[in-house]
Amino acid sequence: MFRSLIPPAARGGLSTSFQALQAQTALLPYALLLFGVSLPIYVWAGSYAPNAVWMAASFAIFAINFGAFYAIINWLNQPAARDVGLRGRVQILGALLWAGAVAQVAAFGAGAGPGQEPILVMAAAAAAVCMAFTTPNLAALLIAGPAAAAGPLVAFFALGPTHALMSWGAFALTMALCLVFNRVLRQQFTLAAEREELMSERAVSLSGAQALARSKSDILATLSHEIRNGLTGVIHVLAAACGQVGRAPSREQLNAALDAARDLIAVLDATLDSETAQAGRLTLEVQAFDPVRLARDAALLERPYALAKGLELAVHIEPALEAAGWGAAVADPMRARQILANLLGNGVKYTLRGRVELRVERRGDQLVFQVADTGPGLDADELGRAFEPFRRVDRTGAGVPGAGLGLSLSRDLARLMGGSLEASSALGVGSCFTLALPCDEGAALPLPAPLVEAPAAKAPGLSQARPLRVLVAEDDALNAAMMRAILEQLGHQVVHAQNGRRAVELVQICDFDLLMLDGRMPELDGAETTAAVRRLGGGISATPIIAVIGGEADEAEACMEAGADAVIRKPVSVAAVARAVADAAAGVRAPAPMPAALQAAG
Repeated sequence: MFRSLIPPAARGGLSTSFQALQAQTALLPYALLLFGVSLPIYVWAGSYAPNAVWMAASFAIFAINFGAFYAIINWLNQPAARDVGLRGRVQILGALLWAGAVAQVAAFGAGAGPGQEPILVMAAAAAAVCMAFTTPNLAALLIAGPAAAAGPLVAFFALGPTHALMSWGAFALTMALCLVFNRVLRQQFTLAAEREELMSERAVSLSGAQALARSKSDILATLSHEIRNGLTGVIHVLAAACGQVGRAPSREQLNAALDAARDLIAVLDATLDSETAQAGRLTLEVQAFDPVRLARDAALLERPYALAKGLELAVHIEPALEAAGWGAAVADPMRARQILANLLGNGVKYTLRGRVELRVERRGDQLVFQVADTGPGLDADELGRAFEPFRRVDRTGAGVPGAGLGLSLSRDLARLMGGSLEASSALGVGSCFTLALPCDEGAALPLPAPLVEAPAAKAPGLSQARPLRVLVAEDDALNAAMMRAILEQLGHQVVHAQNGRRAVELVQICDFDLLMLDGRMPELDGAETTAAVRRLGGGISATPIIAVIGGEADEAEACMEAGADAVIRKPVSVAAVARAVADAAAGVRAPAPMPAALQAAG
């Protein structure tokens, strides 16, 4: 019932104070109606007053108050009336105008001769109505209510004690009822505000759930399409290689299958990174790095693909960045490399003829990488769509593998590193993508890493002449076989444990130079296995440990907190494993011969 006093357009997200003002505003038209009804009665009663000048002045004041109320009602519809504090003061001022009008009517009635009592009764009624109309707003009720009652009370006290006591009792009862009604209204306003807040939270939750559902649907649709297409090609090639269908695959077919497998890994990596970034759980390692070397390395990796398409891939570096001591870029070098690789890869992928150009220059306190191409170009709508997750431009992306995540993920990564990724494009001309990252004049570039072929005495750790004894704990047989193949390719000896508990048992009966533990295993997971090894004490507890995880930030954090020295994410590559092993195994003790029987343990 009380909620109906508030206009529907003003209900959403309102405070109780604003609701009170809105309810009082909804009553003002009725106050104007009461003015109109009272005016002829007041004129009739005032016609008996002996003082015609005073009566005319009273009519004028009455009309002025009527006009003032009309102006206030019009003002309450203006945008400025949304200010709760200003609105409250204006409405209290309007109530005081009413109280002033009641006081002058009471003063006029005291000398109105035969019309004295009707005019004073009408003034008392007007005071009671003033209290009623200010009831929704407690401040207005406490200020304007007593002010409106003051004039009639003084006049009735002048008539005698009987009239004074009757008027005092009537005003006290009216004020008490108004206060009770105000309390009920405030409770209703509080419930309405809480309901609106719950509805707003529900709308936000529903919107988030719908967005999540769309995201999961897009992920499922994209992954199912990309994985189905990629795996179909790989299966055909593998079936031919096994002699199940047709003749043995050609080198071109094998390369195509390898490219399809790499594309699948890229899609999975991008999907995992995108979901982790959207959840706010993507970890970054911000440090100083050389942007010139980063740009040239990224271009070097893409140059074979560009040459295969007959494209020119050019790199232009600002001369000042070539000089020593200028400073360094400050961001996560791995993620910066990922963004550049994506931009250059897109340029090569979508450009049919012409060139792709990478420029590196400094602009103020930012380091800018610009990747421009002579591809098909995009219009404004297509450019906006290109940055949306799992959205691809049909005109340019038909037949080109990918999940539609590269640009959206790159923009998220740039923002997380304190930079930005912007784009401009023109149909038939090409596109230009600008990555801006922070840089620091005082930052020193890191020293180049020592070569792998360095003598063992000068660079203790991994080298081709120094095989390590590695325990791989992995419950998945295929993953274990892949890890064994990579490590043996790098020249290391491998023992496989099928779960974490078996790994803990093996480290107690044989010395290992390195442990590689899967993050999720039965019996004991990667973090629990790491913690168990660290608790063994002695030299065993100091064995370097690499956690091999599925990509979750929480999983990586748990393994590192348990004591892992490094974390790599599946699917692993030879380069990633070699780098992680070299870093984690730096300073390990000299290997001893491994018992032949133990190589088959697990």
